[in-house]
Amino acid sequence: MQCTLLAFPARIRAVTAALLLLFSFLAGCGGGSTLLQPALGEILDQRAADAREKRPGFLAYAVPESDLHHYPATRSAEYDVHGVDVSKYQGNIDWEAVKDAGVAFAFIKATEGGDAADSKFLRNWAAAKAAGSRAAPIISSIGAASRMRNRQFRERRAGGGGRAAAVLDVEATPTSRTCKRTLYREEVLADMRKMLEEMERHYGKKPIIYSSVDFYQSILHSNALAEYPIWVRSTKYHPTVRYGDRKWTFWQYRSDGSVPGIPGSVDQNTFHGTQEQWQAWLKEQTRG
Repeated sequence: MQCTLLAFPARIRAVTAALLLLFSFLAGCGGGSTLLQPALGEILDQRAADAREKRPGFLAYAVPESDLHHYPATRSAEYDVHGVDVSKYQGNIDWEAVKDAGVAFAFIKATEGGDAADSKFLRNWAAAKAAGSRAAPIISSIGAASRMRNRQFRERRAGGGGRAAAVLDVEATPTSRTCKRTLYREEVLADMRKMLEEMERHYGKKPIIYSSVDFYQSILHSNALAEYPIWVRSTKYHPTVRYGDRKWTFWQYRSDGSVPGIPGSVDQNTFHGTQEQWQAWLKEQTRG
């Protein structure tokens, strides 16, 4: 998905919040593969077999199973700064109520791959901005194939409002009309690196990578693209369990949260750091 991260003023003292542009790039979308690398489905099948046979190469858990009870997702409460990510499925959001509830940031879905736009994005963007967030450049669509992706990236990268970091959302999404069902690790990593480098050239900051557990363990394992900060999904355990010692910046810890101003359930996230570190991070992201 393509999203925008809106950072709101803290409840204790007024601070200028950052707005991060989130790109959506469905990894492996478009184009044919010429690499003889294991497909994602094959990798997952093999890892399932490894798990059954207790092979050491299987990265199911990065901690002993006997210690899992020490790493519940409820440890998200240990962190000071929390936010949400939303899409059309949350309906009409009262962004003033969301801000007043103490939500520090929000990821707002804009597109999915190169062929689907979120119908609530424009409303969410305008309402969140009106609630007091600082505007920043935004791209509303990224194509699936490399040629389309690069052209739309150049066409849609709006200027003004200060430069912001970007987030590359990498997920296997076979329901997309332009996404392949088969992903090849080296091909995906190479394509991701090209997009990340182009984002960094434009925004002047290293983009953030979003990843699910399956995608990380199949594609991003072994410190792949470790020079970029990562936003991880782990709704059952603390990230240490499924991502090992990979340093994370944001953690999506719940998919059925409840926040005033948002109808129904919503994904909840936390920033890896204290309030002071959050303010320093915002300052860095809005610099330039």
